[in-house]
Amino acid sequence: MLPQHVEKIDDVWAGAFPALSALELDARALLRARGARMAVPRGTVLFRVGSLCHNFLMLLDGTVRVQMTAETGREIVLYRVGAGETCILTTACLMTRADYSAEGMAETDLDAIALGAGVFHELLARSAVFRDVVFASFGTRLLSMMMLVEEVAFGRIDLRLARFLVDHRDARGGLDTTHQTLAVELGTAREVVSRQLKEFERRGLVELSRGRVGVRDPDALLALERTGGV
Repeated sequence: MLPQHVEKIDDVWAGAFPALSALELDARALLRARGARMAVPRGTVLFRVGSLCHNFLMLLDGTVRVQMTAETGREIVLYRVGAGETCILTTACLMTRADYSAEGMAETDLDAIALGAGVFHELLARSAVFRDVVFASFGTRLLSMMMLVEEVAFGRIDLRLARFLVDHRDARGGLDTTHQTLAVELGTAREVVSRQLKEFERRGLVELSRGRVGVRDPDALLALERTGGV
């Protein structure tokens, strides 16, 4: 359940969704009249597996994490939605009137425009500009999902872990994270991640401490892709 509407929108979408600056006059008026500005606190569950989709969110600021949990309990992060983006699963559920098949959670505080299902369908029918924005976002996200499927199905975990550590290190040269969190990000088991991190540590590539992974040699981690891994 989304929080209560807090503010009617005007042209607040212009910064995050510049393509909507070309929105037709009638569609612009509909978006102003029927859309609502939303403030969503961090940690809010936006949707769960099996729930109906009632709103289409256009994210102005913040991050939403979308993930799935298998019957075995293993989790995987499918994707994140950031400012200027929309959720491919929400779009699919609204268009097919199907239930959600994953969970979406506010990873940070969110600032968004919420459109009810009826308004979403009306804008799709009336506005070529709105359709282009929705389907462009859908197509981009679908391609990234295909890449994720390929990585999980065929990619080596040592190479994927090495790339993830390098790409997500902070200003101090590491990540405040746990082995379980890394396993969820990569769609594998915690034991697999722990074993690989220990191997990286043995080789002097990372430094492990409670709740943190220090990246000691990012160049060597990236070189694993060129040399075929450990």
